[in-house]
Amino acid sequence: MKRRTFIQNSALFGAGMLASKFSFAESFNQFPTVRTAVDKRHFSSKLVEDMIKEFQKNVADKEMGWLFNNCLPNTLDTTVFDETKGNRQLTYVITGDIDAMWLRDSSAQVWPYIQFVNKDKKLKNLILGLINKQSECINIDPYANAFYNDPTKKGEWFSDHTDMKPGMHERKWEIDSLCYPIRLAYNYWKETNDTTPFDDTWVKAQEKTLQTFKEQQRKDGLGPYKFERTTSRGTDTLQVDGYGYPVNPVGLIVSSFRPSDDCSIFGFLIPSNLFAIVSLRESAEILRKVKNNTALAEQMEALATEVENAVNRYGIIDHPEHGRIYAFEVDGFGSYLMMDDANVPSLLALPYLNAIDKNDEVYKRTRAFILSEKNPFFFKGTAAEGIGGPHIGRDMIWPMSIIMRAFTSTDDEEIRQCVQMLKKTHGDTGFMHESFHKDNPKKFTRHWFAWTNTLFGELMWKLYKEKPELLKA
Repeated sequence: MKRRTFIQNSALFGAGMLASKFSFAESFNQFPTVRTAVDKRHFSSKLVEDMIKEFQKNVADKEMGWLFNNCLPNTLDTTVFDETKGNRQLTYVITGDIDAMWLRDSSAQVWPYIQFVNKDKKLKNLILGLINKQSECINIDPYANAFYNDPTKKGEWFSDHTDMKPGMHERKWEIDSLCYPIRLAYNYWKETNDTTPFDDTWVKAQEKTLQTFKEQQRKDGLGPYKFERTTSRGTDTLQVDGYGYPVNPVGLIVSSFRPSDDCSIFGFLIPSNLFAIVSLRESAEILRKVKNNTALAEQMEALATEVENAVNRYGIIDHPEHGRIYAFEVDGFGSYLMMDDANVPSLLALPYLNAIDKNDEVYKRTRAFILSEKNPFFFKGTAAEGIGGPHIGRDMIWPMSIIMRAFTSTDDEEIRQCVQMLKKTHGDTGFMHESFHKDNPKKFTRHWFAWTNTLFGELMWKLYKEKPELLKA
């Protein structure tokens, strides 16, 4: 996946941004228009625009107001496409500068808007349409992570050595690709009581989800999925004949790739297995209460319990300094990998996904480990500190990790520091990015990455409503 385009210097780039020079040092509080022009926006929500006005009116920090205006609506402005057919709402959501829809990214991009759907019918239909679209995609192939809106398109990865089909952008098997659509559908239902998405197409997608999870427990052999790519980048392919390194079938689920789209070293990715536990139970609740499908619900719940027991037995290790903490990956044979990756799900983000309580003792010890230099992908520089990952490489911090640190913190001063780091590291663009160099925010990757933009907007609105004092300059 092409996610390593570096942008340097202080020119402004992005979807709808003006490519003009701007120096914050010379002209503080004079902020250029970088948001997409009104007549070029893909979607408009009066409710979201009113939120922006309210935030800017009541938050004294003008730069923060400017960032909020640019970031919160970025998904709506630039990435959504209405594909409604007749009475069936369908929404296609690209990730930003890559013209494809990831099941994970698209779910996360619209997530901050769910809390407002009862106040905005158009916004509600947009999310309903995405749930429907994701169900259709999963039924094409539950092992694929990203799709095109054109079902006949053969993209840049069509030559991968796996069972590619037209309309699929990439076929990297990642547990979270099937978890995020459940999270979106479940919370849409809880917010609206609307059962429209839960038709036969959705139920079939749940059946495929359960089947895929069970196949990837690898109790009955390696399963049907294998993947290899002709590439010089080792993290973009699977070793050992396209199946990855061996695992011991102990009840955990293999995730061949991480949420970063990098391959796993040890196949049992613990953050994603914990996410799967939550998702299976959420799906089961819908199946039981909406569809009266007790049989499938019970299978979902049984698998959730099995995975939970396996995580507790194999996914927690004794660290010589931090004590009992979660490993990042394990193989069930006794080997484990100690690190964290900035993408969500991560160990850091587990409370954000409702996978564990932020006051859980194992989580607190794990959090202390991953926010220390004992985590090989925790970087600390003159500009900021945070978590990166192999996807971009050394010394590149992901704003997403700083946002997750704020979301999962119980310390107001830590949250305040995260807010200020985010404010100071947008590289004079007015937007968040995939990553930036720990010593130079103007060296960043992905000028248009809607997931991080809307995630930033979600954090800012939460703090504005709950702890506005932490937004002060």
